[in-house]
Amino acid sequence: MADESYDVIVIGTSQGGRFLPVDLAKAGKRVALVERGAVGGVCVNSGCTPTKTMVASARLAYQARRAGEYGLRIGPVSVDLAAVRERKRAMVAGARQNYAGRLDQDGLDLIEGEARFTGPRTVEIALRDGGTRTLTAEVIVVDTGTRPRPPEIGGARDVDLLDSTSIMELGELPEHLIILGGGYIGLEFGQMFRRFGSEVTIVQSRPRLLMPEDEDVSEAVAALLRDEGITVLTSAVAERVERTDGGGLRLTVSMPDGERQVEGSHVLAAIGRIPNTEALAPEAAGIRLDDRGFIEVDEHLETSVPGVYAMGDVKGGPAFTHLSYDDYRVLHATLLGRQKASIRGRTVPYTVFIDPQFGRVGMSERQAAEQNRTVRVAKLPMSAVVRAIETGETRGFMKAVIDADTGRILGAAVLGAEGGEIMSIIQVAMLGNLPYTALANAIFTHPLLAEGLNTLFAPDEQPVT
Repeated sequence: MADESYDVIVIGTSQGGRFLPVDLAKAGKRVALVERGAVGGVCVNSGCTPTKTMVASARLAYQARRAGEYGLRIGPVSVDLAAVRERKRAMVAGARQNYAGRLDQDGLDLIEGEARFTGPRTVEIALRDGGTRTLTAEVIVVDTGTRPRPPEIGGARDVDLLDSTSIMELGELPEHLIILGGGYIGLEFGQMFRRFGSEVTIVQSRPRLLMPEDEDVSEAVAALLRDEGITVLTSAVAERVERTDGGGLRLTVSMPDGERQVEGSHVLAAIGRIPNTEALAPEAAGIRLDDRGFIEVDEHLETSVPGVYAMGDVKGGPAFTHLSYDDYRVLHATLLGRQKASIRGRTVPYTVFIDPQFGRVGMSERQAAEQNRTVRVAKLPMSAVVRAIETGETRGFMKAVIDADTGRILGAAVLGAEGGEIMSIIQVAMLGNLPYTALANAIFTHPLLAEGLNTLFAPDEQPVT
């Protein structure tokens, strides 16, 4: 069969891949969109949509158990994990259907199969239903994402370990869930399953949870997890895992004070993600990868091969859906606006969906110190925010890093009720290049959580550090 020619080939369907092929087709381009699995990428199928759906169920269970604190009488709370799973599946199915509906566009062909490069402008597709197709295009966009990293510890291949996808398909609660990894994935699942009713142990190889964050953030997060009954082990390196005589799992970890064994019913590996690049055969196109297998791109998202771009998680860096969407903005400008947009200097916020949420944007206190910046640090406990007191959500704090010379906000960290939403207000002030006094003097509706920003940024609350 002769090669089929397209204007653009997009490989993979993440958040950015959800919009770019449609826009290109609407602009008159002939576009091939290739997907080897379910449309929607990680976010829709195994990331944001399903996990946050299950987080909501876990939070409701937690709140129900606190009913007595609010003067309510209810019976014992139990969790039907199979029902939680079905709610999650329905949510994913709906999101996937909405996604697929967008792809019904003249000029856009959805091809189901696995793509691999056979040259700089040529892609061969192993079709899901059998056979192959060979496509060529002057522009190719790689959007294949990542997958959970398997643990490289003794015995891992001999037992059934969970990852961030398979754990959401459990129909019965683990008696004792052991989690490898103290990043945001491990913490979200750890708190979720503790609230569902499982015993949970988090094993973190680094000295702290959420290592990129300031120590006060890490310590506060660990404290709130321990308050909920989660065992948190830090500086604990997993060495091997094995099946016990009783059918459970035994994890051996190395700690500063010696070796320790942790026994549980299930082990979740949440130690990061690796790029989906092997099957692509990028070397056949001359596409450079970094030492971890991620595709290298310039500030315009172009790879080492002119006309070949990468977007989303497969290019490395922070793995957030909103960043993938911003990649779409950059490529939309380049491919349709005929202007080279850039990812240089963009501010990347994120939220860890533990409860209370942790929202972060911009520079941390530690990063400011590493850059020898002269800053002022404002910090306010959530227990000083009226709305938090009224709702019984007083755990955590707001924190902001301010340039001592200009008064501009360099960054913020909010661990508290709706911490991501509060962080976003600060982010908008940063985008507008406003001084901190703009928030200190703003009139916020009483009593909202946002009203705490008045106090956070009040001059008397800012010790010079």
